[in-house]
Amino acid sequence: MTLEKIHYAALMAALSAVTPAFGAGDAARGAKVFGACAACHSLRAGEHLTGPSLAGMVGRRAGTTDGFVRYSEALRKADVTWDEKSLDVWIANPQKLIPDNLMTFRGIRDAGQRADLIAFLKNPGASAEASGGMMGAPRLESLRGLEPQARVTAIRYCQDSYFVTLASGRTIPFWEFNLRFKTNGTADGPAPSKPAILRAGMGGDRASIVFASPEEINQFIKRRCE
Repeated sequence: MTLEKIHYAALMAALSAVTPAFGAGDAARGAKVFGACAACHSLRAGEHLTGPSLAGMVGRRAGTTDGFVRYSEALRKADVTWDEKSLDVWIANPQKLIPDNLMTFRGIRDAGQRADLIAFLKNPGASAEASGGMMGAPRLESLRGLEPQARVTAIRYCQDSYFVTLASGRTIPFWEFNLRFKTNGTADGPAPSKPAILRAGMGGDRASIVFASPEEINQFIKRRCE
C-alpha cells in the first residue's frame, strides 16, 4: 500500500469516527458564528480575501475554488470533499484533518456552534436573509475616485525615507520601515497610475500605498535626495 493510500485510509477512518451529535444545526445562529471567519473569507463567489471565497463550498473538493491560487500543497493534494463530516473535523481543528495546511485558525471546540456554522455554509444566502441580510465580510472599500488627499502622484526615496506627494500638493515624509506597498487588481482597486494612500498608526506615521499592479511600484518610486 502506498503512503498516499495509507494516509487516505487513515483520513477516512478519522472522518467515519466523527459522530454527528450536533444534529442539523441552526443556520441563523450559524450566521453569527461566521463572524469568526469573516475577516478572512467572503461568501461572494469569486471574491477572495486572505482565504478563498466560501460560496458554494459544500459538496466541492477541497483546494479547488475557482480563481484562488494560494492553497497550500497539502490542501491541493487532499482527497477531501466538503460535507458535514469533513467540515465538522476541519472547523474543530484544521490541522487534524489536513496536516501542514496554511490556515491559521485554532478551531471551534463547541460542537453546537460548528453544526450551526455548517448549516449556514450550506445555504448562506437564505440564512443571511433570515438573519437580517448578513453576508459575512464587508466589501473592501473602493479605492477609485478618491479625494486629492488620498491619491498619490509621486514617491521619492532618499536614504531611509520616502517622500510621498499627494494630488492635493502636500508631500509627507515616512520612515521607510513605516511605509508598505500593496496591490489591488480588482474592480475596487485604484485606477491605473493613480495609487491610493491609506494612513494608519498614531498620528498617521504609518501608511500603505496601494497600486493597481506590481509593475507600477518601480515606475513611481524615484531615488532622489533634494
